[in-house]
Amino acid sequence: MASSSKIFGQVARSASLMRLVVAYAAYILTEYGVWIAMLVYAYGQGGATTAGVVALAQLIPAAIVGPVASAVADRRSPVLLMVVGYLLQALGYGAAAVAIWVSAPPILVYLALMVSSAAVCTTRPAQAALVPSLARDVGELTAANVLIGWVESVGIMTAGAATGVILAWWGVEYVFDVSTVLVGGAALLVWPLHSQSPSGGDTVATARMRIASGFGEVGRSGTARLLVGLLAAEYVVIGALDILFVVLAINVLHLGQAWVGYLNMAYGAGGVILGGFAILLVGRRLGPVIVLTAVLLGLALGVTAVASRPVAVVVLLSVVGGTRALFDVSTRSLLQRAVPADMVARLFGIAEGLSMAGLAAGSLLAPALIALGNARLALATVAAILPILAITCIRPLVKIDRQAQVPIVEISLLRALPIFHGLPAPALEGIAHALERVEYDPGTVIMREGDPSDRFYAIAHGSVEILQGGQAIAMLGRGAGLGEIALLREGVRTATAVASTPVSAVALDRDSFLTAVNGHAPTRQTAEAIVRELRARDQRRRLAPDEGDSP
Repeated sequence: MASSSKIFGQVARSASLMRLVVAYAAYILTEYGVWIAMLVYAYGQGGATTAGVVALAQLIPAAIVGPVASAVADRRSPVLLMVVGYLLQALGYGAAAVAIWVSAPPILVYLALMVSSAAVCTTRPAQAALVPSLARDVGELTAANVLIGWVESVGIMTAGAATGVILAWWGVEYVFDVSTVLVGGAALLVWPLHSQSPSGGDTVATARMRIASGFGEVGRSGTARLLVGLLAAEYVVIGALDILFVVLAINVLHLGQAWVGYLNMAYGAGGVILGGFAILLVGRRLGPVIVLTAVLLGLALGVTAVASRPVAVVVLLSVVGGTRALFDVSTRSLLQRAVPADMVARLFGIAEGLSMAGLAAGSLLAPALIALGNARLALATVAAILPILAITCIRPLVKIDRQAQVPIVEISLLRALPIFHGLPAPALEGIAHALERVEYDPGTVIMREGDPSDRFYAIAHGSVEILQGGQAIAMLGRGAGLGEIALLREGVRTATAVASTPVSAVALDRDSFLTAVNGHAPTRQTAEAIVRELRARDQRRRLAPDEGDSP
């Protein structure tokens, strides 16, 4: 509780960050609430098939706009992108509500929601670029990222419950009305914010080359192909469940459309509760975890197919949501361990693209299965997808897991570094995998002021003296990092580092460091904030020579 209060207090001290977080909370409520309401409305118009087709139609513009929004956020004002995105969402939700109020043809409702669906994809890229520019120091940035994560987790559950209540007491159109007000308010909250337009980023040609090389790695590597394929299959299941929750609540359990929201809430709650145990996976063998979570997910969903009591269904779907979260983290972590460090970002980009395709495939699979049999048969069939794949692939999974290195010591060391403090545990493990052990005798110059930057170092044992202009300014020990400023700014070393005692360290070459940091948005944001803080500290040190810094 004290830790939670501290994190909230750090963010609350910044009016700009609080505006952003509150706006994001409103956005999360509308994103998930509108998705549930849209499926309920489409199901009421034409059954599961219509709901599946409408879901597919919403995913297509999202898949197109998502990469464009990321590029705009990298090169233009993220505030403008976010405000325009929120206003377009409000416009789409409002138009959908009006269309329902005046009994307009359903196609007009779907078209309005397609506008909102495309605009939804602007929020996260814009926020990823905006948060670092609003944070005044590393602690504030980390606290903001943690709070945003909590907002998303709690918001998903709250959206399910709130949407259920609105559907029970009023109707679908009221979900769109409330969403219009919430996301419109979000636009007003972020409108006064100011940030510098980010610079840099890949050119279009470079981005295309990176994507092509990622697909090439998937084609060549059985390891990448298997793990990326499992992630895609996971999203086929998720896409099917979006439709099946509607059918289960209305046609199977006969509980009414409000229960679509409650079932989504149960599923999300399981992800939050069991997903918290993902930290225990760091440094452990993951092949058995992938298979076990896939089987448990399938069993829970399979029992849901024959369950008739609402309480039992709620509990089972909580298990489904929790095991799905652990399956996702385990598979992504094993992918990070098993592929070259410079391919991780590209492969995850491909996985994200395939996840969108998986959602679309699942939204079509569910109504097809219902047409062939019934909703319970569809649930049972979807329940079998991940267990069959995981059990079929158990041998290669165990082999991949056995061959993948688990850098336990390196993970522990990286946890002590401020630059990686806010990094999620699985991503931290991916970076640790690329480290190289180095040893230095006393008196050895590890890096020299003015030399080109080529590596990042983390001290595991011993003491390193830092000098600028020939004068000692600091003594660093275990848990300190060396060289991030020069690497991130593509400059030269800002100080000299000399081993005062026998020194053990881990090193990451320049290309791998930049690939690892820039390939993961939260890590890149944290790193940039740290560089700003270190430079500010360097300015203060000129007035107070006893204060140290990192070269």
